[in-house]
Amino acid sequence: MKHLGFFCLAVSALTAAIGSQKLSNWRPASEVELRDIIPARAPVGKEHIETEFRTASAITDGKGEYVAGVGLITAGYAAEGKYSNFFITQVPLKIATLVLRPGEYVFGWRRQGDNALAVKFYEAASEKFVGSVKAQRTGRIGRIESFRILPPDERAAVQIGRFAMHYELSE
Repeated sequence: MKHLGFFCLAVSALTAAIGSQKLSNWRPASEVELRDIIPARAPVGKEHIETEFRTASAITDGKGEYVAGVGLITAGYAAEGKYSNFFITQVPLKIATLVLRPGEYVFGWRRQGDNALAVKFYEAASEKFVGSVKAQRTGRIGRIESFRILPPDERAAVQIGRFAMHYELSE
C-alpha cells in the first residue's frame, strides 16, 4: 500500500512538472518572428485595416505556435471606434472567462470607471461578437506599453496600457 501511495505522488509530481515545462517553453517572440506573424493590414470584415507594428506583441512556443496582437489604425474605416486591436491565437485560449478557439479576432474596449476596461471580442472575418471580459487596472509602475502579451510562466496576461486580462493556454 505504501508503494501505491508513493507511485501516485510520483505520477502527480511528474504530471505537474510536464505541465509546467509546457508553459515555460513559451517566450516573447523576437522582432523577426513578429514581422512574420503580424500582417501590415489586418483582415477585418470586408476591409484590410492598417496595423501599427510598433504596438505588436506576441508569445511563441518556439515550435511555430503563437499568440499575437497589434494595434489597428482605424481612422477612416468602418471599424473606427469599435475595434482597437487585431488578435491572433494558434492555440485554444481562455481570457478571464472567455474561451477563444484558434483564429483571428479583433477587440475594442471602453473604460468602466478608474479601475477596469470592458473589452469586447469579435471574430475578425465575420465581425461576429464572441464575448466580453474585464481588464483590471494593474499596480504596475514604470514603462507602460500600449499593448503587450506576457508569457504564461511570467504573469499570463494581455496588457492594454495599465490594464490586464489574465489568460490560460489550453493545449
